[in-house]
Amino acid sequence: MGDLKEYLPILIPLGIVSVGLLIASLAHIFTHKKYRVGNRALWVIVSFINFIGPVLYFAIGKGDE
Repeated sequence: MGDLKEYLPILIPLGIVSVGLLIASLAHIFTHKKYRVGNRALWVIVSFINFIGPVLYFAIGKGDE
């Protein structure tokens, strides 16, 4: 296994993007009441799935404004 310092330039931006997407998706979930698929509880749980959860929410769950 390689030294962790070699991977930090890749891991840090991915972590920042992942946390940013999580915050954005949760903010949108809690400020809107209509979703294309599912309900609020489902999307809160799905949002905590690493990186893909918020992406799924914005691609599938986010309802029309």
